[in-house]
Amino acid sequence: MNSGDLSAQPPSRQVFPYKSETKSGRVQRESEGIVVQETEVRSTLAGTPQGGVISPLLSNIYLHVLDHLWMCRSAPLGMLVRYADDFVVMCRTKRECEEAERRVRVILGRLGLELHPEKTRRVNLYDGQERFDFLGCHLHKRMSGKIWEKKGQRVYFLNRWPSERSMKRIRQKVRELTHRGRCHDDPRDVIVELNPILRGWGQYFRTGNASQCFVQIDSYVWRRLKRLRVQRKGRHLRAGEAERWTRDFFYDLGLCRLRGTVKYPEPAFWEAA
Repeated sequence: MNSGDLSAQPPSRQVFPYKSETKSGRVQRESEGIVVQETEVRSTLAGTPQGGVISPLLSNIYLHVLDHLWMCRSAPLGMLVRYADDFVVMCRTKRECEEAERRVRVILGRLGLELHPEKTRRVNLYDGQERFDFLGCHLHKRMSGKIWEKKGQRVYFLNRWPSERSMKRIRQKVRELTHRGRCHDDPRDVIVELNPILRGWGQYFRTGNASQCFVQIDSYVWRRLKRLRVQRKGRHLRAGEAERWTRDFFYDLGLCRLRGTVKYPEPAFWEAA
């Protein structure tokens, strides 16, 4: 089964496949290590399918215990961040990282849950040599060129942009709405269907370092729409006619533009105080 499925076990021994990560350092600070756990379980004849509406609910019911026990007994080791069946634990040192993983295993073991040994790993984010994906985002530290030029210091900041898998998914959705069979549709109708997908995807990723990814998706959408116009003309396409179907041509028809929509989040109220 893929991650996100629930194997059919007795109610007291349900085994959840899930991703989890234990990493050192806060998301926007230097870190020593991180554990990423992407758990799979044994295939069974029945269970909750991946993507099922009940799967996140079952994950929250079970993993709420992890949240509570971590806050009560293990919070000094690191910050636990969980969304449904995906979670990370952010620590400061390698030793804290190892201890955090041990405690997570103990808690989950008492719940009848288990981690996949091959998909549990520690990642050191300190100097940008390692990276990981979480909730559709790719997280990777990069050195600040400005600080290096001015002070000669190597300072790394965590960057976040859409993961490769997220990029493939949005392209697939665009392809499904711009297949050859739609070449005779009014481009405005195609754009009306594309816009909610592009806008929602952009809203999710716009608070990170997604500028280059947004430009890539904008270009991909434009090429797909232009291709529909060319296919509609077929052999009747005149020389140079395709040149008028520029990006602005489709933007004037109402196409959502991702470029320029990146907005960095403001500091939380407790950090700004």
